Amino acid sequence: MTKLSVLDLCPVNEGDSVAMALGNSARLAAHAEQLGYNRFWLAEHHNMPGIASAATSVVIGHVAAATRSIRVGAGGVMLPNHSPLVIAEQYGTLEALYPGRIDLGLGRAPGTDQPTMQALRRSSSGTVDNFPGDVLELQKYLADTPTGTSCITATPGAGSKVPLWILGSSLYGAQLAAKFGLPYAFASHFAPQMLEQALEVYRSNFKPSAQLDKPYVMLGFNICGSDTDAAAEYLASSGAQALRNLRYGRPGKLPPPVDGFVASLNPMERSMLAEMRKYSAIGSMDTMRRAIEEFIAKTEADELMLAAHIFDQDARHRSYEMAAEIAGLQQLAS
Repeated sequence: MTKLSVLDLCPVNEGDSVAMALGNSARLAAHAEQLGYNRFWLAEHHNMPGIASAATSVVIGHVAAATRSIRVGAGGVMLPNHSPLVIAEQYGTLEALYPGRIDLGLGRAPGTDQPTMQALRRSSSGTVDNFPGDVLELQKYLADTPTGTSCITATPGAGSKVPLWILGSSLYGAQLAAKFGLPYAFASHFAPQMLEQALEVYRSNFKPSAQLDKPYVMLGFNICGSDTDAAAEYLASSGAQALRNLRYGRPGKLPPPVDGFVASLNPMERSMLAEMRKYSAIGSMDTMRRAIEEFIAKTEADELMLAAHIFDQDARHRSYEMAAEIAGLQQLAS
């Protein structure tokens, strides 16, 4: 059976505060844990009023403290924004506090706009061109305490061996994950265009490592469930509005749902939205089941990371309940 996990952007609803969003994420994580989900990941984004997980390691600690067993991690940290040593110390600290529960997914995109990227990095030294070397440096800091000529020890961090993941939406991440022998998470929930090619590149070129002996793929997938297809489409209009606003350079808080949103778009906007939401399960239980089963059969994913951009928290929880029922998570847990 394919494992299920949760991707949470710690969304800030219109009319809500960041504190409310952080509370919602902790409650969702606890709910996902009860349902049998495998992991709960938070993503690094900056200068976006609708996303409260910019200080990703801090929010991971908040969520881990509110749960007991589910793995919690970054999906991901945008490594070019940071010193590898600082990330090793942050995630080594999290691993010390919540042993055996911390994941560290790594991305090479800035997770923001150009001016904010420059403000984050403060110099030109942190660039995407350094990403492979930064991954190796981070891996070294998280390994056993260095010996020989090295005089730098990540404390906390050294010896924690926090598992690393490579994130991607193109062939680059697939090639790097295969070369380094790391698990691979593909952002098919919003950038599906190169999914099939990336899977082929990763699986055919994978080299076993100390962390992983065979390829392991986790794929992003959107969900929004309700009693009927029409009701689910209504709930999903919040995420659709947010995607349209982001594409046109107007990021904001997650808006409430509206009737007929997709029908109100022009053909170009509808095409853009359909492409970005290509891999989604939006609808009743039967509709969701067909979409999820077809996606798993097509990709042979080891794990799905489900994203639900839903304004109402009860409806959001219900969507994850429906996906858990489809996958039989609670039967597996028992």
